[in-house]
Amino acid sequence: MLFDSRAISRHVLRKYKTAEVDLLRESNLQESALVDVWLEVEAHQYDPAISPIIYQHYLVPMRGGTPDQKLIGECIEKMKKVLGVYEARLSESKFLAGDFVSLADLSHFPYTVYFMRMPYASVLDSYPSVKAWWQELMSRPAVQRVVCQLPKE
Repeated sequence: MLFDSRAISRHVLRKYKTAEVDLLRESNLQESALVDVWLEVEAHQYDPAISPIIYQHYLVPMRGGTPDQKLIGECIEKMKKVLGVYEARLSESKFLAGDFVSLADLSHFPYTVYFMRMPYASVLDSYPSVKAWWQELMSRPAVQRVVCQLPKE
């Protein structure tokens, strides 16, 4: 299902692209390739590390279960490895694909916004460039409009 969402996002961005909004950067081959690379990193490295944490922390209790703390700990360790790669990248550029916001950055929003509400959010404190990147994304007016509509828990 989530993979379909990624394809739908790309389709919508291509269909409604304007001179002001080009989150795929398809007018620049190098920038577009970097967007694609970081979208793949999100899908195949970041998502598999963070999604079980979200599931265990939020969904398991909703279904009457007890979160698997061992699994959460293992996924936090996976996240730290991924965040180390992100830290290296974001120490060189403001955003993942360059000095511009792209779908590569925004694709991290759905899980990370909830992760940052958990006790594990302090993990980002060890990655100052990642933390600055996240704060920059969260300060964007469009992102704030979405955050205000999300359930608090």
